[in-house]
Amino acid sequence: MFDKLKKKFSEIFSKQNDNNSVVENDVSSEKQVNEENTGKEGNQRVIKRSEIDNQIMEILLESDVSLDSADLITEKLKERMGKLKRRVDFYSVEDELKNVIKEIISENQNRFDILNPGKKPYIILFLGINGTGKTTTIAKLAYYLKNNGKKVVISASDTFRAGAIEQISILGKNIGVEVIKHDFKSDPASVAFDAIEHARARSLDYVLIDSAGRMQTNKNLLDEMKKIKRVSKPDLTLLVLDAMIGQDVIEQANTFAREINFDGIILTKLDTDSKGGAVISVSTEIKKPILFVGTGQNMDDIMPFDPDWYINKIFSS
Repeated sequence: MFDKLKKKFSEIFSKQNDNNSVVENDVSSEKQVNEENTGKEGNQRVIKRSEIDNQIMEILLESDVSLDSADLITEKLKERMGKLKRRVDFYSVEDELKNVIKEIISENQNRFDILNPGKKPYIILFLGINGTGKTTTIAKLAYYLKNNGKKVVISASDTFRAGAIEQISILGKNIGVEVIKHDFKSDPASVAFDAIEHARARSLDYVLIDSAGRMQTNKNLLDEMKKIKRVSKPDLTLLVLDAMIGQDVIEQANTFAREINFDGIILTKLDTDSKGGAVISVSTEIKKPILFVGTGQNMDDIMPFDPDWYINKIFSS
């Protein structure tokens, strides 16, 4: 998970710390004339801050961090470094970079407790295109809620794909969660309505509603999703995004935000994401909280997103 980003950061910081290197934070004009960009002082290797800034920018861009997000990180790092003494070791640079990234990815996070939402049934609508793992994610979240003592029903409202109805039905059976479904090509909103009425009649805690998963540019299916939202009046609308598609997640999210709007994000396939930059780009550009992340193929491979967990993953040696 995040192997490339973790390796690149390790190459910068572990290597330089081992070499007893320091970063020159604020170079006078006289020194700029009389010294090379990289030199030695005593037993320490002196590296200009601009060189480190460029290395960090390059690593971020190679790791699927968007240009705007990478710029934001390097600018904030410069601000923090400017407040330190003139020469600092690489441990200090690494700590400041960790703080900057954590600050950025935590900015839009909230303290919403999905296990205690204060309403029953609590209705969650899921959006996302085919291939993101949306249907599997719904089953994973249902399993997560069930394992925390909650009663759940799933609405199979992706009625335009027969395979989706079958898939969610099988997953629901495997985890012991009932699935409300109608026939192929039936009205998706009516399935959601029936699932909500089912939950109310049986005092269930949650209704998880699937939706059509075609490309976000398909107007007819976007209209169907809008109808489901009007009918079901969800308490929470979640967009499921695939971390593996890099910066395309931004375009997908922006399209859904314009057409339907959503409250938060579930980022899937982090277990196969070697680059790791999607978390940063999503956090800085979409301005919505990442509520859960998918970390594997099993039903219990889902967890609430924790910025500290992410920082530990990308900086662990």
